Amino acid sequence: MAKKKFYVVWNGITPGVYTSWDDAKAQVEGYDGAIYKSFANEEDARKAFDESPWVYVGKNAAKPQRISIQNNPDIIKDSLAVDAACGGNPGLMEYRGVYVKTGEQVFHLGPFEKGTNNIGEFLALVHGLALLKKKNCAIPIYTDSVNAIKWVKEKKCKTKLERVPENESLFYLIERAEKWLRENTYTTPIIKWETSKWGEIPADFGRK
Repeated sequence: MAKKKFYVVWNGITPGVYTSWDDAKAQVEGYDGAIYKSFANEEDARKAFDESPWVYVGKNAAKPQRISIQNNPDIIKDSLAVDAACGGNPGLMEYRGVYVKTGEQVFHLGPFEKGTNNIGEFLALVHGLALLKKKNCAIPIYTDSVNAIKWVKEKKCKTKLERVPENESLFYLIERAEKWLRENTYTTPIIKWETSKWGEIPADFGRK
């Protein structure tokens, strides 16, 4: 008797966790950009569904990277790290924020269709700034993106990406982020993450 498998559909007609291949196949067959994978047990499948698909799928599927930062005096542990990932240019894009001290994911948005990594880095940084201000939290933010830092300072996402129906929701987020930057001030320190010295930023999706 074949061992029962569970199927995670991250991008398909109806994303979710399925208990049969026939049900999962119906969600992904013929669906452009479908992302899915089988798992040996339900617990792993549901955990994976709540995480980035790029940790589990593709020829360069990431293995969660543990960055040794606790003994590095140059890294502020009580901080937020933000990063983005994009499969293609443009392609499926997502971004997130991670608390450096514990590695806990604080926020995660996406994937969005027809986005770019630069847009994701910008949105992640603004999202972090807005969240910390809302919570009256004085910790700094790390980003490994020079463009994101520059665009935030200029209060403008200077992307050349074409606006099409598939990424309309993404451009709405860009406009909302730019509006927040115009209407708000903040004292949060924005610090460039030194990847060459410290390894990948804790919010990295591992899609290298």
